Amino acid sequence: MTGTQIDQLIQLLAKLPGLGPRSARRAALHLIDRKESLLRPLAQALSQAADMVAPCDNCGNLDSMQPCAICRDGRRDASLICVVESVADLWALERSGVFRGRYHVLGGALSALDGIGPEDLGIGALIARAGEAAVGEVILATNATVDGQTTAHYLAEKLVGCGVKISGLAHGVPVGGELDYLDDGTLATALRSRHPV
Repeated sequence: MTGTQIDQLIQLLAKLPGLGPRSARRAALHLIDRKESLLRPLAQALSQAADMVAPCDNCGNLDSMQPCAICRDGRRDASLICVVESVADLWALERSGVFRGRYHVLGGALSALDGIGPEDLGIGALIARAGEAAVGEVILATNATVDGQTTAHYLAEKLVGCGVKISGLAHGVPVGGELDYLDDGTLATALRSRHPV
């Protein structure tokens, strides 16, 4: 590995969340020191993920199969759809172990400042799914940020004509908080105590 290749590895690692240049250098050295046990398997896993992992055509979750494992699971309650902004939010709710329905990943939140409008999110697909006979409730689990709450209000207006119960997460999710950073107990309480929107 030449100096240029090491520099490239460090630069790429530094782009990961939570890693700055110094942490990236430490991680690169750790990987290189453990070439056979860590670096090569990691490179192989990254290559396979790049080739095989894609968003689920139904809900937007990431998986190597279509539809994803959650959508394929016949034990999950098809009458409940929990709407989240990102896959990280979906995974956070799954960690709580409380929700046994299906999900819909929007792919972000409405944001005038960032130029993200309804056409940039999976809102059309959500409306279509909510109109299916099996669906009885849509839980709006967007983040408790200004953009997340704006998105929830917009979705609630769009879902009114679908004939489904519309609910949102209860208090316990702090204002300004993001689901991926909350503990499992807070998420579980918020899901159990959801309220109509």
